[in-house]
Amino acid sequence: MSVQLIISQCLMVLTLVIMITGRFPIYITAITGAAVSAVAAGFPFAGGDSVTIVKMINSGLNPVIADMTGILLFIGIMRATGFLDVIVRDIVLYGNKLGGGPGICTAGGIAAGLIGSLTGFTQPVITAVITGPAAIRLGVDPNKAAGIQGHAGHIGNLAGFTHPTQVAILATAGIGYGLFNVLGLLAALSVFFMSCLRVVLDMHKRGVTISYEDRLAVIAEIKNKDYATTSFKAFLPFIVLIAGFTAGLPIFLVGLASAIFVMVLSGRDMKLAEKNMMEGVGLIATPLVATIGFLFMSTVIKEIGLADTISGFASPLLSVSPVAVMFLVAFLTGFMTQSYGASAAVVIPFLQVVLQTGANPFASAFAAASAAALSQYFLTGGPVAALSTVIPVVPGSDLKSANRFQRPSILFGCLVSFCISLILAVF
Repeated sequence: MSVQLIISQCLMVLTLVIMITGRFPIYITAITGAAVSAVAAGFPFAGGDSVTIVKMINSGLNPVIADMTGILLFIGIMRATGFLDVIVRDIVLYGNKLGGGPGICTAGGIAAGLIGSLTGFTQPVITAVITGPAAIRLGVDPNKAAGIQGHAGHIGNLAGFTHPTQVAILATAGIGYGLFNVLGLLAALSVFFMSCLRVVLDMHKRGVTISYEDRLAVIAEIKNKDYATTSFKAFLPFIVLIAGFTAGLPIFLVGLASAIFVMVLSGRDMKLAEKNMMEGVGLIATPLVATIGFLFMSTVIKEIGLADTISGFASPLLSVSPVAVMFLVAFLTGFMTQSYGASAAVVIPFLQVVLQTGANPFASAFAAASAAALSQYFLTGGPVAALSTVIPVVPGSDLKSANRFQRPSILFGCLVSFCISLILAVF
């Protein structure tokens, strides 16, 4: 290996370490560090060579970005027309039918997670402000009610379309959306299931009983708000969206068609509807820059030979089970950085190494994404838009107690994800 490549690899490792610390802007660090490493390796900025810095940057313009845009066209008009509010209401009411207080706070967290999976920014507080106090009135312990709501980010990340790290993982593995999101949702829902079960057992242990009249009063408050449309009209576009996924149609076109369908159902003026769709696409700004940056960094890591170097050190473990090792590395990275975004600095380079062993790309990508996305919440309840935002709107809750409640459920979700990854590796 030449001195130039050794220097380049050292600079890239330094970049990854800086990203992991979280003390500097992640996206600027990734792009700048990758560029400096590429220059140090001797790659020209442009020209007719097979590998140039310009060509490596263009590699970040992945087709997954188009999928992201289509989904955001759809979510933009769903939010503007009030269709999304109806869906949240119905999910919460259904949760009450299934399980009273535990059902309400669980449904509220799931609803917030589903919204986050489409918008790219999960905010559990948007439903917790209603469902948190309602669940407490129906006998749920405040810390447990807050903890369940805080699980929303699991769905927003794993079943989502716009998180930069997830987009970069999919692009690196060369796979698209669809089944990946379905399995991500399954893993996230397993976390909710375990927390809900534990809440029910806790209420039985405490001997909590809630009268039928009290339940009716709480639900009436949720029902009495004015809504823009009927449940049938609100859910119909989602059915069209899912049908398009299932049929294997281009996601960008499916998202656009679903958005137009919402426009027709709502009777919205075409120009206003287009404006609403464009407002949805505005949400892509951060994911777009981050995705291009991460994929540029990923390409540089490959071209300067860092992936091969890492592979040499990790080969003894990778020879046993590459997917299992990928899961472990991603879990520890998410655990230590407490950030799915910062995890990209380790997860993406190591994913490249795992893929070079011939491991199943889908299984490897799912292991990388699920482990990091779930474990990032273990120590504190997650980044800014997670448990910390829920605590102020759930009376009587505190961050440490709510997070302690979350931990066994998060570990259960990791176990489910690990099993899914191993099953995918076999098939």
